[in-house]
Amino acid sequence: MEIRKLEYLISAWLTSKVRLDQLNGQRYYEGNQDILKKQRTIIDSDGRLTPVDNLVNSKILDNQYAKMVDQKVNYLLAKKPTFNAESNDVKELFESAKFLKLLRNLGEDSFNCGIAWVYPYFDKTGKLQVRKFNSSEILPIWRDNNKEELEMAIRFYSAMEFERDQLKTKKKVEIYSSNGVDFFNWENGRLKENGHQDYVSFGENKYNWEKVPLIAFRSNNLEQPLICRVKCLQDALNEILSKFQDNMMEDAGTTILILTNYDGENLGEFRRNLATYRAVKVSNMDGGKGGLDKLTIEVNAENYELIIRLLKKAIIENARGFDSKDDRLGGNPNEMNIQSMYSDVDLDANQMEVEFQASFEELMWFINVAFRTNEKLEVVFNRDVLVNEAETIVNCNQSSTLLSLETVLSQHPWVSNVDEELKKIKKQKQESIEGEYVGVINTPDDNE
Repeated sequence: MEIRKLEYLISAWLTSKVRLDQLNGQRYYEGNQDILKKQRTIIDSDGRLTPVDNLVNSKILDNQYAKMVDQKVNYLLAKKPTFNAESNDVKELFESAKFLKLLRNLGEDSFNCGIAWVYPYFDKTGKLQVRKFNSSEILPIWRDNNKEELEMAIRFYSAMEFERDQLKTKKKVEIYSSNGVDFFNWENGRLKENGHQDYVSFGENKYNWEKVPLIAFRSNNLEQPLICRVKCLQDALNEILSKFQDNMMEDAGTTILILTNYDGENLGEFRRNLATYRAVKVSNMDGGKGGLDKLTIEVNAENYELIIRLLKKAIIENARGFDSKDDRLGGNPNEMNIQSMYSDVDLDANQMEVEFQASFEELMWFINVAFRTNEKLEVVFNRDVLVNEAETIVNCNQSSTLLSLETVLSQHPWVSNVDEELKKIKKQKQESIEGEYVGVINTPDDNE
C-alpha cells in the first residue's frame, strides 16, 4: 500500500470514534473518569455559565464499570480452562501460568476495547511465545467484510528515546504484513521509513508467516466496548454522588442568609466577616431595625439514595452483570434462583466463548506451523458460578447409581481435578482390600 494512503488511514483512525471508545474503556476501567474534570459554575451578570473556584467541588468516583468488567472476566476466565491436545508442547504452552495470565488480560481488553490482539513470535532462543498488543494501538486492515483475514495491521505507539542527551517521546509505526514488519517514525503526520524485519530469523536464514501474525480475540461480533453501554449511567452515578457531597459540605447550598439594614460595604465583606469571626454586626439604618435571619433548605438524603440505587441497578442490567447482593441469595438459595441471577452474565459469556474458540483455532494455525504438527485444540471454559454446595452434593449422591463415577466427580463442588481424585479413590480401595486380606491371614484358627 502506498505511503500516502497509509498516512491518511492512520490520521483518520487516530481521531475516530472506534479508537475513542477504546480509549474511554481503558481509562474508565483505570478510574480516570470524566467526573475528575468537574467544575462548579454560576450564572454571571450576562447570563452565562462561569466556572468558580470558591465553591466546594467534590469529585466522587464510584467505579461500578470496573466492577462489571472484572465480574464478567472472572466469570469466564478466573478458573483455569481445560486444554485438550495430544502434543505435550501445545499443552505446555497453553497451561503455563504466563499464558493463563495473558488470557485473563485478553478478556479485560476485549471488554474494555471490544477486541484484543495476540502476536505469536519466536524469542532469542527460538522458542515460540505469544504476547498481547494494546488494543488502542492496532489499526487492522481486513481483506473481507466478515473480518476473518487480515491484509495488514498497523501498530501506532509511543516510545521513549534519547535525543541530544534528553529523553523524549517518539511516535512509532509498525506495519505487519505477510512480508514481515516495516518500521516507521511518525513526524508531523508523515511516515519516515526506519527499517524492515522478517518475523523469523535463525542465523542467516530468515522466514515469514504466510498470514499476518495477529489474532483478534473479541468479546462480541460487533467489537463494541462495554463502556458504550454504561458510560452515561456511570457518569450520572458519579455526578449525583458528587453533588450530594457538595450540598453536605457547603453551607451556602443549604442555607440562604437574609440580611436587613447591614452597615457594611458589600456582601463579600459580609461573607468574609462571617467566615472569619463567625459573627456579623447589624445596626439601625434610617430608622429601620437591623437583623439577620436564615432560610434553610433541607437536603433529602432519601432522594439521593433512591437515585443512586436505581443507577447502580441500571448499570448492572445494561452491562449484563449480576448483583452479588441480590435478594435471591438470602437464606439458602436453590439452584434455580442462582441460575436466574446469572442469566444476564451468561449472555455475554456465551458470545465471548464462541469468539474465543474461533480465535484459538486461528492461533493453532501458527502453532502447528511452528511445531510442524497438525494438532487440533479443544478449549473448555470452566465458568466461576456460585453454587449451593449442599444441594449439589445431594444431587451427585442420588445420581451415583445412574452415572459413572468420573461424571459424578466432575460435578462435585469439592473436586478440582477429576483424574487425581479417581487415583486417590483407587488407591484408597486398594489399601482397604489389602488391609482386609492381611486381617484374614492373621486371624487365629478356631481349631488351634
